[in-house]
Amino acid sequence: MLEALLAIPLVGAVLLWRAGGRVATTLHALTAGLTLVTAIAVGVEVNRGDALVALGGFLRADALSAWMISLIGIVGALAASEAPRYLAHTTPARFYPLFHLFVFTMLLAVSTDDVGLMWVAVEGTTLASVFLVNFERTRASLEASYKYLLICSVGIAIAFLGTVLVYFAGIQQFGDEAHALRWTTLMRLAPGLAPRVIELAFVFLVVGYGTKAGLAPMHTWLPDAHSEAPAPVSALMSGVLLSVGVYAILRFKPAVDVAAGPGFARSILLALGLLSLAVAAAFLWTSPNYKRMLAYSSVEHIGLVCLGLGFGGALGTAGALLHIANHALAKSVVFLLAGRIRAAYGSAEIAAVGGLMRRMPRTGAPFLAAMLALVGLPPFGLFVSEVMIFAAGFTQGFPGVAGVALVLLVFAFAGLLRGAHAILYGTPPREPAAEVPGWRPVLPVAAALLLLLLTGLAWPPGLTDALDRVVAIVVP
Repeated sequence: MLEALLAIPLVGAVLLWRAGGRVATTLHALTAGLTLVTAIAVGVEVNRGDALVALGGFLRADALSAWMISLIGIVGALAASEAPRYLAHTTPARFYPLFHLFVFTMLLAVSTDDVGLMWVAVEGTTLASVFLVNFERTRASLEASYKYLLICSVGIAIAFLGTVLVYFAGIQQFGDEAHALRWTTLMRLAPGLAPRVIELAFVFLVVGYGTKAGLAPMHTWLPDAHSEAPAPVSALMSGVLLSVGVYAILRFKPAVDVAAGPGFARSILLALGLLSLAVAAAFLWTSPNYKRMLAYSSVEHIGLVCLGLGFGGALGTAGALLHIANHALAKSVVFLLAGRIRAAYGSAEIAAVGGLMRRMPRTGAPFLAAMLALVGLPPFGLFVSEVMIFAAGFTQGFPGVAGVALVLLVFAFAGLLRGAHAILYGTPPREPAAEVPGWRPVLPVAAALLLLLLTGLAWPPGLTDALDRVVAIVVP
């Protein structure tokens, strides 16, 4: 099943390289659909029993991997549904094969048991998506893609140093251990690893993979790349690519907690989480571009995830994991709708857009719902995950950090609401293009919003068990 999961998007990308016209659109939809079905099947199978293993243990999906695989499949299918509409206004070129290659690299990063292969796959996500960021070939998109490539490549090089230090700690203590760079081996050896070496390695790993996750102050590539990328690519990058960076940190955290004690990783995660919230709160009030505004919202939510992981315990960890899923759904929806708004108004500036609820109601209504979800209002799932995170902060003995984070969160949400109000109810300087007739374009967006309502009102069957399984991996 794991081999099929990786083969489908990879083979689809190869076939799409030569396809064109309706054949390409059909093959793209088929690849995205099969990837979604296989990803959900992997998630269900893992949560029914033990981890899935393939290729002699080289590929491995436990509950944490299955959680990420399911999210990548869902958000990938959601973004794929919007791609033909986006390409109707431009030349397809190599969009489809690069899109599925991007999905493949993310799936590979979260479904391998090998630390080195995960590092290669995370670097692969950069190489696959950098051409998509520059897909429109404007001066701004070229600058954004170079910035993205340079900063993330430096970040992943720093993560490589951290990986080398982890390997050094292992061989220094245990000699030439078989499969020393596998997660299963690392967790088995963790109690005997040198604490100081592991602490230094974790600093490099957090800086390196935190760059990919968009944590402040390593976030500077994110607003440019997300604002200039095509809407389906922005949805993938903000919805799941940032979470892949968090996943990499999350994989190392249990080993660091065992080897050096939980206090070291906690202090770093709490500090970066607060800094990310502060940076996002400042820029959400000043950004004149709504796609950049949404990008800074991603910095804010990744900061919240880090706070949840820093607070720790079952409640904080479960809240962080649920927040990853809720943010993936909400942010992918709002970026896809932002792409439709940009196509209709011809601009991504907030000042050039207004009256969306009146002029484009089939776009405005779900955009309003998604923005309310991002603000963290009930009955959407982000309200539940945020309550879990802050409850963990107050109950785990960090009331000061939780209180400061709560104040920053209010400022950030107020800035986001200010921009959303101008888009939805402001007066536009010109009339938008006609909205696409019918309700069919709304169906994928409505399905994602329905999932957000389910996680906010009544958890779907199996969600609690899935979270418990993941928490058991992250909290040793």
